[in-house]
Amino acid sequence: MRHRPILTRMRTMLGPLAALALLAMPVQAQPIANPVATFAGLDKITGRITRFDVYIDETVLFGALEITPRACYNRAATETQRTSAFIEVDQRSLNGASKRIFTGWMFADSPALHAIDHAIYDVWLIECKTSTTVPPPSERP
Repeated sequence: MRHRPILTRMRTMLGPLAALALLAMPVQAQPIANPVATFAGLDKITGRITRFDVYIDETVLFGALEITPRACYNRAATETQRTSAFIEVDQRSLNGASKRIFTGWMFADSPALHAIDHAIYDVWLIECKTSTTVPPPSERP
C-alpha cells in the first residue's frame, strides 16, 4: 500500500513531461504540390543530356520514352529539401504500341534510388517548379 502514493505522484509528473516532449518534437511541414516537373534525360548513344519541363498529367516524348508526371512535391525553403515526383514511363515501339516500363516515385536527391532501367535512355528528376517558360498544353497549337 505504501507504493500507491509514489505511483500517483509519478503519474502526475509524467503527464506534463509527456506534453512538453510532444511540443519539443519537430513539426513536419506538408509537401508543396507543384504544377511542373523538371527532368534531365541522357541518350546513351549520343551522350547528349537534355533538360525538359513537363506539366503534371502531360505526356512528353523523350526518345522512345513517354514520360507522364502525376505529382511533383517539394518542401518549403526553410525545410530540408525533399523533391519527389510520381511518374509513369512507357516505351513506344516502332509500330506505335506503348508498354509501361516504370511507375513510381523518383527523388531528386537520390536519382539512382528509383531509376528507369532502359538500355538507351536514363531519365531523372531535377526539381519541381511553380512555373516554366513552356506554355501549358491547353495553349499550344
